[in-house]
Amino acid sequence: MPTETILQIKYSDAKHECGCDEAGRGCLAGPVTAAAVILPDDFHHPLLNDSKQLSEHQRDTLRPVIEREALTWGVAFVDEQLIDEINILNASILAMHKALERLTILPDFIIIDGNRFKKFSDIPHQTIVKGDSKYLSIAAASVLAKTHRDEYMLKLHNQFPQYDWHKNKAYPTKKHRESIRKYGITPYHRLSYNLLGEKQSAIPLRPKVGYFKEKENEGGEVSPSLQPAFGGLPLPPLRGAAPQRPEDSD
Repeated sequence: MPTETILQIKYSDAKHECGCDEAGRGCLAGPVTAAAVILPDDFHHPLLNDSKQLSEHQRDTLRPVIEREALTWGVAFVDEQLIDEINILNASILAMHKALERLTILPDFIIIDGNRFKKFSDIPHQTIVKGDSKYLSIAAASVLAKTHRDEYMLKLHNQFPQYDWHKNKAYPTKKHRESIRKYGITPYHRLSYNLLGEKQSAIPLRPKVGYFKEKENEGGEVSPSLQPAFGGLPLPPLRGAAPQRPEDSD
């Protein structure tokens, strides 16, 4: 069990304060995912403290609770191609803006995990380093961003089981980089990243599957197991909703 941390309800005195966070900035493949959450002032759950201390099971437990009890929430993705075009910082902020656009209540104030953000719709905001260990709404956003991204990476793992994405979620683990050397890259790898963890020559824009493997084999055949998914699995649709009222349910 994580060590209990008492998180603050709000940073400001705004009626509708929204917390934002992202997941996947350091990954070698797949999208960066962001979430925005406005919680009711009386929200409490014993598991929701410092989100980095939570296990995967605890995050999965919290996700439906947050989505059901939040006043409103939104989740958005920015894919690897756009990450390569505009860089990961801008892609992360863009994903946050897209998540904010999904909210059904316009926030009066926004708090963001980290130290970089761009103004959204002239709404005042504050960046907070380690905000997910200080404020409930940011911790809730962190849980949603990570669980939604993990869910998508599990689908990609089914197409590319060689990379162990069901475990590493495309972070730069030893296993992941060894698989890149052995099998080559996929359409989901971020070409602006140091994929091999060592000095590497420039990669042409969106090369075909198995680029590294072909180079190592001096033009050898691309692994057939990597061919079928070159078209790419579409990103999940933008998600977000106010909690369903009992009278609206079937």
